[in-house]
Amino acid sequence: MQLATNLSWLYRDLDWGARFEAAARDGFRAAEILLPYEHPPQWYAERLRDAGLALVLINTPIAPGAGRLGWAALPGAQAEFRAALDRARAVAQATGCPALHVMAGHVAEHAAADCDATLRRNLEWALARTDADGLLLTLEPLNRSDMAGYHYHHPDQVLAVLRDLPSPRLRLQFDYYHVAMEGLDPLATVQACAPHIGHVQIAGANGRFEPDL
Repeated sequence: MQLATNLSWLYRDLDWGARFEAAARDGFRAAEILLPYEHPPQWYAERLRDAGLALVLINTPIAPGAGRLGWAALPGAQAEFRAALDRARAVAQATGCPALHVMAGHVAEHAAADCDATLRRNLEWALARTDADGLLLTLEPLNRSDMAGYHYHHPDQVLAVLRDLPSPRLRLQFDYYHVAMEGLDPLATVQACAPHIGHVQIAGANGRFEPDL
C-alpha cells in the first residue's frame, strides 16, 4: 500500500510552490492533486520531481455553471467532456500520473436514463482514448450533503456502471468520508466493494479533517 498526501486538502496554509517540499519533509513520497490546472503541466512535473514526489491521482477538470462537477454524465456536453479528459491526460503524461478521477457532473436537471447512457458513451470513448497510456479511470460516489445532484452518491451505483462496462482500467474510487457522510457502515461497505476498488481516500466525517477512528 502506498500512502499519499492530498496537496489540495493539506498544507493549505502554504502557497502551491511550497506544498511539494513540505510534503516531502513530512516523509511523503506520493501525492494527489484535485485540479492541477492553474499552471502548465510541466510546472507540476518539475515541482514533483524536485520534491521526490510521485503524483498518483488527479481529477478531470471542472468549471463554473453546468460543468462545476464535471461533464461525463451530463447530456449534451460531449465536447466539454472530451476537452476535459484530454486536458487531464496532458497532465498525466507530463507528470507520470497513472490515474484519473473522471468527474461525472451535476445532473439533477436531467433524466437518469439519459445521464446513464451519456456516461457509458463517454467512458467508452475515454477508455479508448487512454488505452495507449494505460491510465486507470476511477469513478467516485460523492455524498449528497456536500454534493447534492451529483450523478452518483452510493458505491452500489458505481458498481452498476462497472458491471455494465467491465474493464480492468475502470475502477471504483472509495472515499471513507463520503461513505460515512451517507450514513453507511464503512467496514461493511469497503468489504463489499473491495474487488472493484482502484483507489482509496480517507478523511474524518464531519469536517473532512484527520480520521478520528
